[in-house]
Amino acid sequence: MANESTTIEIGESSTMTKRTSHVVVDEKKKGFVAATAGGGYKRGLAIFDFLLRLAAIVTTITASSVMYTAEETLPFFTQFLQFQAGYDDFATFQFFVISIAMVASYLVLSLPFSIVSIIRPLAAAPRLILLISDTVVVTLTTAAAAAAAAIVYLAHNGNPNTNWLPICQQFGDFCQAVSSAVVAASIAVVFFIILIVISAISLKALILYFSSG
Repeated sequence: MANESTTIEIGESSTMTKRTSHVVVDEKKKGFVAATAGGGYKRGLAIFDFLLRLAAIVTTITASSVMYTAEETLPFFTQFLQFQAGYDDFATFQFFVISIAMVASYLVLSLPFSIVSIIRPLAAAPRLILLISDTVVVTLTTAAAAAAAAIVYLAHNGNPNTNWLPICQQFGDFCQAVSSAVVAASIAVVFFIILIVISAISLKALILYFSSG
């Protein structure tokens, strides 16, 4: 009886060990599958983030360069006066050129962080850095675009209350150039808003993933 009891106990221990090993393996498989699925989802967001940054770089460089080269000289002039309009005649447009150029430079510098997010989709630090930086830069972009838009509006419509006459009837090409630059900067603002939303979604998904794991 003692031998039979011993044999039964060994059998139960072996069975429990096998069950435990199966449970551990199953948990590892589930964890691997969850990490792979979550990583693929976040990697897709990171790729979209990278492509959107490339588009924003093109947009901001275009906006800054178009505003910088905006200049028009009227075909008639007097002996002492020449009628000319350029971006450097307006302090707001100078602020626009400098600010949007800084934004374009930031976007180029942010590309490595976006690439890291693609390679390591479960890394939270690069995404957090991008979220904070994008939030700061979108404020600068919005300020530059809004200030320039106000001057463009005055150039097109003037202000009868202050006797500011519209100049776009005479400087049509100049006004078209600065208007295009403002539109491009506004598109860049939309890109930044989407980038911020992507970073927020990615961080939320990472928090939920690590808290559940």
